[in-house]
Amino acid sequence: MSAPPLSEDALAHSERLRASIHALIAEAGGAIPFWKFMELALYAPGLGYYSAGATKFGAAGDFVTAPELGSLFAECIAEAIAPVLRELGEGAQVLEVGGGSGAFAADALAHLAALDAAPARYAILEPSADLRERQRTRLAAQLPDALFARVQWLDGPMPDDWNGVLFANEVVDALPTPRFAIRGGEVYEEYVVAAPDGGFATTLRPADALLVPAVRHVERQRGAPLPEGYRSELLPQLPYWVQAVAGGLKRGALLFVDYGYTRSEYYRDDRSEGTLRAFHRHQVSPDVFALPGLQDLTASVDFTALAEAGTGAGFDFAGYCSQASLLLGNRIDARLAAHEAQAADEAARYALRQQVKKLTLPGGMGEAFQAIGFARDVDFDHAFLVGDLSHRL
Repeated sequence: MSAPPLSEDALAHSERLRASIHALIAEAGGAIPFWKFMELALYAPGLGYYSAGATKFGAAGDFVTAPELGSLFAECIAEAIAPVLRELGEGAQVLEVGGGSGAFAADALAHLAALDAAPARYAILEPSADLRERQRTRLAAQLPDALFARVQWLDGPMPDDWNGVLFANEVVDALPTPRFAIRGGEVYEEYVVAAPDGGFATTLRPADALLVPAVRHVERQRGAPLPEGYRSELLPQLPYWVQAVAGGLKRGALLFVDYGYTRSEYYRDDRSEGTLRAFHRHQVSPDVFALPGLQDLTASVDFTALAEAGTGAGFDFAGYCSQASLLLGNRIDARLAAHEAQAADEAARYALRQQVKKLTLPGGMGEAFQAIGFARDVDFDHAFLVGDLSHRL
């Protein structure tokens, strides 16, 4: 079925953001780096995709994340991190980066409480005021008052030293990313300019002293130069982002779940246009300049780069596996059985089994999404006992 046409208000909203970006391009002398365009398209105050009020998650939005399918994903993550929180003892905290609709926090907190591992504080780092309010409303309705009182929203990383667990689901893919191109063996950066038709177009400029060595590092690991004309994404700032978002974490673990590839897969010769794409109404589009503010922009994660960033930030590597392996190793079978035992009828049990299939089968999220973990002065290897893929990194 085709989606209904966009409303006049939605189109006017997109036009306001388009005009705002055009003005910034003019102020910058006619071009801005692609990462800056992506930042504005996603996060411009009041206008960006994640900053405005349109529904993002679930069937009524543009895409479905694992927590939106039901509670099983969050409960398995709770099973994985509960031993860490218990090991840390009183005062242990959880920091969720990018809280989405609040579905994950609601289900994870409830299950952590059932496991006698509820954190002293559950902080959500959420830059979008609109999403914060949606999260607050959902959590207040679903959680007992005493548990809801432990939730706090942050504008940035934890302000003080802390012990606990940082969790981020589908966050790294939404970090504004530079785009590069190989021309004559040299590294160029993709910039965005105003197009004659009122839209946007790209141009290339010599890459800076941060992007060039990052691309050459990829080439050294490949064992061969990237082909002429090759375009892709690369986040040279990822190590700094991991250090910043972890803040003053003294003891604890980091867990990231996202879609992507190891470096050898990410920068294959035949993936010569990169992984950048847009999501709008559950449809994938290569036109990342269409409908600014109304569509999500995303690039797959280089998990080798994330492994380098985590260990470079002073954490020990804990494990890397597919989402399916992470869930299977953290009792999704037991959680399914528990929910089936309480299900009202066969239709409810069928829905639960469908949820498991979407989360774990290769045709769903099971292989496209991966999980990577890090630890500092705690045991977190237990979360990755099934399906270790670290040899691929």
